[in-house]
Amino acid sequence: MGGIGASPCDLDREFAPQIAQLLATPPIQSALEYYDELIRSKKHDGVRVSYSGKHGKGVCANRDFAEDDVVLMDQMLVGAQHSLNKIDCVVCSYCFRFIGSIEFQIGRRLYLHSIGASTGSTSDRHCHGSDVGSSTGCSGSTNGNSNAVPQEVIMSLMDGDTSLPFTDQFCLPSIVACPGGCEGELYCSQSCADSDWDSYHSLLCTGSKTEPSRRSALQKFVEHANGTNDIFLVAAKAITFTLLRYKKLQRHPASHESSFPLLMEAWKPLSMGFKKRWWECVALPEDIDSSEEDSFRQQMRDLAFVSLQLLKDAIFDPECAPLFSLDVYGHIIGMFELNNLDLVVASPVEDYFIHIDDLPGSEKEEAEKVTRPFLGALGEDYSVPCEGTAFFPLQSCMNHSCCPNAKAFKRDEDKDGHAVILALKPISKGEEITISYIDEDLSYEERQVQLADYGFTCACSKCQEERLI
Repeated sequence: MGGIGASPCDLDREFAPQIAQLLATPPIQSALEYYDELIRSKKHDGVRVSYSGKHGKGVCANRDFAEDDVVLMDQMLVGAQHSLNKIDCVVCSYCFRFIGSIEFQIGRRLYLHSIGASTGSTSDRHCHGSDVGSSTGCSGSTNGNSNAVPQEVIMSLMDGDTSLPFTDQFCLPSIVACPGGCEGELYCSQSCADSDWDSYHSLLCTGSKTEPSRRSALQKFVEHANGTNDIFLVAAKAITFTLLRYKKLQRHPASHESSFPLLMEAWKPLSMGFKKRWWECVALPEDIDSSEEDSFRQQMRDLAFVSLQLLKDAIFDPECAPLFSLDVYGHIIGMFELNNLDLVVASPVEDYFIHIDDLPGSEKEEAEKVTRPFLGALGEDYSVPCEGTAFFPLQSCMNHSCCPNAKAFKRDEDKDGHAVILALKPISKGEEITISYIDEDLSYEERQVQLADYGFTCACSKCQEERLI
């Protein structure tokens, strides 16, 4: 590669030594102490993080697991719903549980799609997975025919004036507003609203309580991310998470005199993730010829720099200046590219219509007289789940195998954004827990090509056998 020139960011040069420290791989002992404390605090006593000379970090079983046992329920460190997916799903901005009511979910979706259909706006957006260099997709559909339901009926669903049959069996948490007054973030409880505010959102809120010039700058940043790649929104949450941790440490009576040791401590949870610069590790799109690779990666870096400049205009803190370097920003985005687990929460709207369909004859017939127009208006994609991207601190330590003994899988009872890891087969105490980063049913050659994006050649037992065939 080598076609990308010097960084356009002055902070990369001004704070080069500090940036190098931030991006350095943490010492093994320090990392083990961090993970041990995390496991204790979250009560994940079934697993432990270990290091080996061959694979580096890994997760091992701390007890025996039977097939289908829950090995781990990991809470995300930082994550976000895809921008386009917000049209289809209203979820808590902190735990990503569906909120409101079945009626509200259906009514709001039909309303937003009707607006999109009239303006053409829903078909011209990009998200993480768009044509600007990400390898993870997102959903969003305009297949629903919202004209089949009168606008006043849609509004009555949203306002709670119209009730659908049997929705009392699918109760959702009431909606709690953002403490700062913005309309973009909603919550399932005051606890989630407060936690999000304290962890990220107080610096990213575009509500009426935010100072006007900062609010304007934030809106420009969000607009750019929504129009290019919403992975920038997740990166912004990672930076605000670190900034707010820094402020808390600063207030502590035993805080360091110098600001940089405090910043290093605040950064510690994010320092643990495996990182590369985003523009260097993002997979080359299929429609980009290899001769154009340098140009493509230059464009990705320039795109990230524009995003960073917009974010700096909104929340720059000179005490934490190294955090706003392009090198750090690029590594944060790259960490999500390489370590993210898709954030997925199944829609209760799907469960609701399945329930209607499973009713006995006469009950089903009566219920469908009411529900059929709404199902028809929603179209084939009535069951779109909440989708996003997130970084899970323990799940991200799990190594890959093409014959894994565990998998990420949401059960019916898993209603929020936690990563749920289930055992695919019995796992003995002390055995490493592995998952597959890719579709393990692909051919050996296809698997190796995809895994090259993660920076390694797989030598699991399945690959060793197939390599010799």
